[in-house]
Parts: sequence; C-alpha cells; structure tokens
Amino acid sequence: MNPAPADPSGAPEPVTDPAPAHFTVIDLLFGADGLRAPWGILLFHILRIVLLGYCAFPFLAKLFPGMTGATLFSKPASMLTYEGAALLAVAAATWLMAKIERRPVAVFGLGGNHRLRNFLAGLAWGGALLSLLVFSLRATGLLVFDGRLLSGRSALRYGSIWLIGFLFVGMFEEYLFRGYLQFTLARMIRDIFGWFRSYASGTPAAPLLTPRLDAFSFWIAALLLSCYFSLDHTTNPGESPLGLVAVVLIGLVFSLSLWRTGSLWWAMGFHASWDWAQSFLYGVADSGSVVDGRLYATHPVGRPILSGGLTGPEGSFFIVPIVALIAAVVLLTLPRTRALTPVASTEPPSLD
Repeated sequence: MNPAPADPSGAPEPVTDPAPAHFTVIDLLFGADGLRAPWGILLFHILRIVLLGYCAFPFLAKLFPGMTGATLFSKPASMLTYEGAALLAVAAATWLMAKIERRPVAVFGLGGNHRLRNFLAGLAWGGALLSLLVFSLRATGLLVFDGRLLSGRSALRYGSIWLIGFLFVGMFEEYLFRGYLQFTLARMIRDIFGWFRSYASGTPAAPLLTPRLDAFSFWIAALLLSCYFSLDHTTNPGESPLGLVAVVLIGLVFSLSLWRTGSLWWAMGFHASWDWAQSFLYGVADSGSVVDGRLYATHPVGRPILSGGLTGPEGSFFIVPIVALIAAVVLLTLPRTRALTPVASTEPPSLD
C-alpha cells in the first residue's frame, strides 16, 4: 500500500538535502581526542621558548657574561645552570600541556613500572658500554691516554659535579625529544591515516586504535624525532657526518627502550652515564667538546673515521657495533611490560 501523499493535490513532497554541517573554529582546534596534535606541538614549542629564551636564559647570561658555545658547556657551573634551566623549561611546558589536554603527565615518558630499577640499570649500562667503546679504541691504538689530570678530592668533586650536570643533560634531551613530542607526533601520524581512510571510504573519520597502526605511528615519529635530535647536534664543534648518523641510531635505540617499558627512565640513565664517562671519566671529546675538570687527558690517533678524530668516540666507525649491542641489551634486559603506552591510544598496543 502506498503512503498517502502529504499534499492534498497529490504532488509528492520535494526531497530536500540535509543541512550541511558547519565547520567551526572549535573543530579546527579540537578533535575527538582533544586538542589537535599540530596545535599541541606548536604550543609546546612556544611555551618552552618563552620559558627558556625569554625568562631563564637572559638571567643566566648575566651570571656568565661572555661565555658562548662550547666554552659555555665545558665549565661545570655554567653547564649545570643552563642544562638545569633547560630541563625545568621542558618539564614545565610538558606539565602545562598535560593540563591543557587533560592527560596524566606520566603518559609523556615518566610513567611505567620499575622506574628506579630501569633508571639505575640505564646508568650502569651507559658507563659500561661507553667504557667498552673507549677500551676498543685504546686496544687498537686509535686512542692514547696521555695521563691523569685529577686525583683525591679534586677528582671526587669534579666527578660529582659533572655527574649532576650530565644527569640534567640526559633528562633534558630525552624528555624533550622523546617525551611530549614523541607522544603527540605519533598521535598526529595516526590521525592523518584516519583522515586518509575516511576520505577514501567516504565515511566519517574515527580514531584508529589498531596495534599495527599504533606501532607504525610510534616508529615514524621516533625516526623523525631522532633526525631532529641529530640536527640539533650539527651546531656542536667538531661534529662529523658519522657522528650525526650515530646520534640518529642511538635516538632510535632510546625510542626502543621507551617502546618496551613505556617510560624514559632507562634512556635517561644511560644517556647521563654515557656522557659522564666520555667527558669526565675518560676525558675524550663529546661531539667535539672537551670539558674542564676531566679525570684523564687523551688524544685520538689515525684516520678520523676509525679513531673518531675531533668528534670523539661517537665519530668512530666502532660506534656502529656498539649501538647494535645497546639495542641487544634493551631487547634482552627490558621486559615487554608497559603500564602506560608510549603511543597515543587508549590501550597499550600489542607487540605481536
């Protein structure tokens, strides 16, 4: 039976299209999972630059007038204060972004299980594997120890100061490159794929929470940020192309530890003790910089691609098998348990 016409004349009602949805400024700024990732990344950088460049650094420049570049970070006092200020700026910017996005700050790399144990394990492995690299160069005649420069109380004093300083360095660089930025860039990459799928299928976009896509998004973000990490090292004096490649590789290994544990604590510990052992314990160059108050004086011998030259051990080809060994240590010693996923989804992604 046909339905009765709504019009007395018998003419069917005209078919009207539904009113088009209006795209508002709110839609531009916020999506289904909160503040859109590109705006979050931009705001994070603005906050960090304001806190550091316009608040902390002008004040510190008055404390250390005339000190710039490598000289600035070779002195214990100036290095401590500048790296400490940089760490505080990143921590403050991350905390503010967590409040704005209504997320727990722990998801940006400071959560996870066994934090102290992982941090201490990272400290131990960083010093041990840097020592293996240095002794390999020494055993092959590519690195010469010229003599000991410190002893007794002076050695303890400078060793303690530099340890604190490099703890600041390790925590600052890991929290900057693999904290909020890693989480949010992975979320952005995942959302881009969601938009492409929506466009191809003609269906409304919805968050994609598949384990494979989470893994893909995480590792693309990790690669991009490891390249950014390397680019940040191009201003270091004496840095070499092989040294910059090594920075990318070690950044990916640090990302692997984040992927395994859901936190940055292992990477922070490893980064700190690796730099401390290079700069203070063995007195070798770190990206071309040699610090004051180091325990030993050393110098490289032979072709720079083998000895590292002015770059230091990180510029030697020996760094490649060492990085592979670091990755093996991560895979063999860090369990696949993540209380908080380093990928921007509501559930921890599968590793299968």
